[in-house]
Amino acid sequence: MRKICLTVIGLYILLLHAFAQTTKDSSEYKPKPLRVDEVNLVSSYYTQDGNHSAVTGGIGTEKVTDLSNVIELKFVGWDRTQHKHTLTAGIGLDHHTSASAAYVSKTGASQTGGSRIYPSIDWTIENENKGSSFGLGSYYSSEYNYNSLGADIHFSQKTKDRNGEFSAKAQAYFDKVTMIYPSEFIPPPVTTISPSGTVTVTTASGRTTVLSTGGQVISTKEGKNIPGSPRNTFTGSLSYSQIVNTRLQLMFLLDVVAQSGYLGLPFHRVYFSSGKDTIENLPSTRFKLPLGLRANYFLGDNIVLKSYYRYYTDDWGIQSNTASLEMPIKITPFFSISPFYRYYDQTAAKYFAPYEVHKSTEQYYTSNYALSKFQSSFYGVGLRVAPPTGVFGWQSLHEMEIRYGHYSQTTDLVSDVISVSFSLK
Repeated sequence: MRKICLTVIGLYILLLHAFAQTTKDSSEYKPKPLRVDEVNLVSSYYTQDGNHSAVTGGIGTEKVTDLSNVIELKFVGWDRTQHKHTLTAGIGLDHHTSASAAYVSKTGASQTGGSRIYPSIDWTIENENKGSSFGLGSYYSSEYNYNSLGADIHFSQKTKDRNGEFSAKAQAYFDKVTMIYPSEFIPPPVTTISPSGTVTVTTASGRTTVLSTGGQVISTKEGKNIPGSPRNTFTGSLSYSQIVNTRLQLMFLLDVVAQSGYLGLPFHRVYFSSGKDTIENLPSTRFKLPLGLRANYFLGDNIVLKSYYRYYTDDWGIQSNTASLEMPIKITPFFSISPFYRYYDQTAAKYFAPYEVHKSTEQYYTSNYALSKFQSSFYGVGLRVAPPTGVFGWQSLHEMEIRYGHYSQTTDLVSDVISVSFSLK
């Protein structure tokens, strides 16, 4: 990974040098150093419930709560060639609780909650005269059951009339999945031997088991060093946006995604028709192809229709459709309301089956309902205020938005999310 990062940095330096070439005389131009241009704060609370947990083989509670906080700083500056440099740095921290985590091995989930931290950084240089930009980004994410390191390179070019723009991005994620198995699949190692008596062992699910070896008692403790398995994801994204007229804007999107490595989770159980349980087993490769279209139509000075459609297919047998519509309505010059609705449907992966339906003779199997056939709806509303004197009279706090959404799925999964964002300049 270090070699990849050094290669990307070297490529960026070379392109930065080429990008800076200009015939314009800039000897009298004074560069402007990077300064903080904008600070964005987002906080959200999410809760869900359902009865098809993958941890317990497609049955059991899916109750989850999550509190997320993200801060993003945007720095802007200009160099001697009058190219605009934008540095965006952010960090997020999530804390979540999950009822089903009690049924995961205590090695990796001794609590029913966990935290995730995910910093990111992006540097973009823009040639405003030519209408082009180039940049690099990197990401990191860490949670109790995985670590992820990612990087991207992106480029954009506007058309001569500035009404169209082509963008391209290449991303790579290198993940390590911690192999946390359900308690019943971990052989207990010998840690102490007692001449007589018994010892009580409590499993991750809360069950107690008395172990005795007829004069020798084996007390157990799950190992501290848990092996990991790699998971790599490579994505190529292309988009083209076009201003058709003063009212209509379109954007076409295409992604190509290839994954390899361990693509399941070791604590997702599967129960065969015989009643015996095991761990889900999925192919080690996956290819995804999403195609999308965005269309924004301005009905006037106060109403905008934002529509989106995406078709998705992959080689696991899933096909899906997403359609959404949002309608920001400006009530006053400084206050707007944005109702939204999103519909989604998908077919089931060919490796999915519910609780106690899979046969032990199958090569691949999962009871994760995220790979099942379902339809879903997500709807809600957003409220945005941006008074000229600043939010709450604070001039630097130029914008605040509150959004609420309710999600329902035909698998009986339901969730609610509320978020608050602040933008400071």
